[in-house]
Amino acid sequence: MADEGRLQKMEVDYSSTVDEKIPQCEKMAKEGALLEALDILLSLEKQTRSAADMHSTAKILVAIVKLCFQQNNWTALNEHILLMSKRKSQLKQAITKMIQEACSYVEETPNMEVKLKLIDTLITVTAGKIYVEIERARLTHKLATIKEKEGKISEAANILQELQVETFGSMDKKEKVEFIMEQMRLCLAHRDYIRTSIISKKISTKYFEDSNDEVQKLKLRYYKLMIELDLHEGAYLSVAKYYKAVYDTPSIQEDEAKRNEALKCMILYLVLAPHDNEQSDMIHRVKEEKNMEKIPRYKDLLTCFTTPEVMLWSQLCEIYEPTLKTGQPEDTPTDVFTADEAGVKRWADLKIRVIEHNIQTMAKYYTRIRLSRMAQLLDLSVQETEDFLSNLVSNGTVYAKMDRLAGIVTFAKAKDPNDVLNEWSFNLNSLMQTVNNTCHLINKEEMVNKL
Repeated sequence: MADEGRLQKMEVDYSSTVDEKIPQCEKMAKEGALLEALDILLSLEKQTRSAADMHSTAKILVAIVKLCFQQNNWTALNEHILLMSKRKSQLKQAITKMIQEACSYVEETPNMEVKLKLIDTLITVTAGKIYVEIERARLTHKLATIKEKEGKISEAANILQELQVETFGSMDKKEKVEFIMEQMRLCLAHRDYIRTSIISKKISTKYFEDSNDEVQKLKLRYYKLMIELDLHEGAYLSVAKYYKAVYDTPSIQEDEAKRNEALKCMILYLVLAPHDNEQSDMIHRVKEEKNMEKIPRYKDLLTCFTTPEVMLWSQLCEIYEPTLKTGQPEDTPTDVFTADEAGVKRWADLKIRVIEHNIQTMAKYYTRIRLSRMAQLLDLSVQETEDFLSNLVSNGTVYAKMDRLAGIVTFAKAKDPNDVLNEWSFNLNSLMQTVNNTCHLINKEEMVNKL
């Protein structure tokens, strides 16, 4: 194979010579004459390379690194790997065989210093060579793992990010996904959430539709990382979607404890998510799940948020707080409302969602209401009520106008004059049509009865 990848015809076949010389050189190396044996092989390698004898050249390169390894001469191994890769018109298949052989020695090194030196040599040799991109990726992963064990999370993340494995055509899809997820994991450990979000988009969730057990394990790992990422961002609806994907996984469905755990988390994060069309649609779909009957307390909580009735926060805490935070004998708690800072924040967010639900309920039943009465129903101060109402109006969740001097909130949306006129015209037409129909029926009765 030439440097440009074109086929090159073999001029001379050195197979018999190579098969004869390699055992002789192995014997010489065992007797302590390693350098002399290497010189013989290097001289023979030049001949096979010039004659474009790929198979013989590959055998010689593999034999060279094997002799160095067998004699525990790691310095010579590194030097000859570099030397062979830099030789003019070196055959790609031969380099590939040599790199693959040398990679198998990484775990056989006597100490960490030698291991790092060998990995560094191999990464240097494989740089820019597409035909050994898989070997380079695996070596980089090993180096990153070593750095992580040493506590150098930032350095490990940077090392692994250098590779864009999604462009590697020769790498298996499963290995690509594993590599990208490892990049995500290290970025999360490094608290680089923006980069994690960018890397996560390289994985298509369609890959997880495969029912293969290995793929399903990768699916669960992926969604675990995505849940950690979006919890940091406070994207509760996205987290609920990820738990839905976990819940739908066959292995989770078969395990009742894990299934109930995923369903509970999905319900709680759905409740914590701000109200919008997508959240409302998903809540009603989850409510129809057949397994909801097995977690009645969580089903009741979800029903509270789908029923247009005002909820008192004090009563909700009394009924649901023990279950949600500490659990019951037959109903284990989730990790949503833990005692740490994140759990306390989510409990505060739940109170906000209850208040928002109550305001939306009021908007359905009232056209006008005094701010003081609204604060009384919400169990808040007037100022807090005003702040919550202002946020909902700003977000477009409800429509309201506030007369602060009179202390009156108006939920009825003012109609455009054209809309009012059109509605009046429509109602008038409907009335006249009804009158005409009535007159017609009266005339019909008069004619039938000959009045």
